[in-house]
Amino acid sequence: MVSVSLSAQTSELDDVELLREAARGEVTAIAIIYDRFAGLLQTMAEKILMDRAMAEDLVHDVFLEVWRHAANYDPARGTVRTWMLVRLRSRALDRLRSARTRREVAVDDTNDRSAAIADVDREDPTLEPDRKLVRRALAELPTDQREVLELAYFQGLTSSEIAERMGSPIGTVKSRTAAAIAKLRTVMDRGPKEATR
Repeated sequence: MVSVSLSAQTSELDDVELLREAARGEVTAIAIIYDRFAGLLQTMAEKILMDRAMAEDLVHDVFLEVWRHAANYDPARGTVRTWMLVRLRSRALDRLRSARTRREVAVDDTNDRSAAIADVDREDPTLEPDRKLVRRALAELPTDQREVLELAYFQGLTSSEIAERMGSPIGTVKSRTAAAIAKLRTVMDRGPKEATR
C-alpha cells in the first residue's frame, strides 16, 4: 500500500534511508529522491541520447524502475547515486541500440563529451579526488585502448561494432578492452593521493 505518512524529517534522511522508505511505498521518499537526482539524471541522459524529449522519457522510466526495485538496492555495491546512474546509462544504451538512432561521434567529440559528463558533478567537492583519479587513469591509457572504451561507453557499441568501426579484428578489440580495464584498475587502486601528484 502506498503511503504518504512520512514526517517533515524525511527530507533530512540520507539517500539509503530514503530508498528504504521508498521500497516500503512511501511516496514522499521517492519524491525527495527525485528532487535530489532528477537534474543529474536528465543531464546524463541528454549527453548520451542527445535528445531532450527522449532523455525526459528515460528519466521518468528510470525513476519508476528505481521505485519498483528500491528493495533490491545494496549499499555495499555503491551509492544510491551510482546505482541510479548505472541504471540510466544501461537503459539509455538499450534505447540507442533498439532504435538504431545512434549518432556518429568523432573521437575528438567523445573527449569533449567525457569532460562534459565529468562536469555534471562539479558542484560536489567530495567527488573531486575521484574525478582526478579517473582523468589520470584515462590519460595514462594508450590511444587505441582509450578509444575502445569511449566507443563502448559513449556510443554503446558492441565489440563487433567497434571492430568494424576501427577496422580491427574482434580479438584485437577485446584484448585492448581487457588491457584498458586492467590499466584503469591499476591506476584506480593507487588511490586519490596518487592522482593529485
